[in-house]
Amino acid sequence: MNVHTKAPFDPAAVSYVASIDDVRARHPAAMSRATGKVLSRLDKHCRAMIARATFVVIGTHGSKGADVSPRGDPAGFVRVLDDGYLLLPDRIGNNRFDSMENIFETGRIGMLFLVPGMSEILRVNGRARIIDDVAVLAESEVQGRAPRIGVLVEVIEAYLHCAKAINRSGLWDASRHIDRNELPSYGAMLVDHCEGLSQEESDRQGAEMASRGMY
Repeated sequence: MNVHTKAPFDPAAVSYVASIDDVRARHPAAMSRATGKVLSRLDKHCRAMIARATFVVIGTHGSKGADVSPRGDPAGFVRVLDDGYLLLPDRIGNNRFDSMENIFETGRIGMLFLVPGMSEILRVNGRARIIDDVAVLAESEVQGRAPRIGVLVEVIEAYLHCAKAINRSGLWDASRHIDRNELPSYGAMLVDHCEGLSQEESDRQGAEMASRGMY
């Protein structure tokens, strides 16, 4: 039997694009709807989307590199303090604090706001600082618990992103959702990822995390 095997990937053998000018030369010029849509403040449309967003992806960077992290809560959990400032509350998590570490290093953040059922996305780029102000954080209370800290974001850029990415992905189309049983459980995958972690210890840690609750 003649068996064909695929050669290992060799990044040194790949053809690379030399510059951003080369990238732009391969595409039509950006239209005014793309180049002119960037705001320096939050307008009524930005506010309306933030008030309905239940999921936010935040991007940060530091000396260890770039990091992207998800945040989710009931609609409006990211609070608009005024046209130039947002507050992202910190909830119970894994305590790695990758995003926080990067914010302390560079003070920069990028945010993608997703509204369930809406294919357009709101993008916000800004300066970030970690706050522990009790009065400000109190208004982010959920289930009787206010966050201990939060991320205060000063808006530098805010702009809409078109629907193509969500529509291509079918993110909100339930008919395209996978059967979760196609993949192992989160705990089972962690046993494979973490050297020396037994299933029993993974289960114990998972139970401890669950006992801490959502908030």
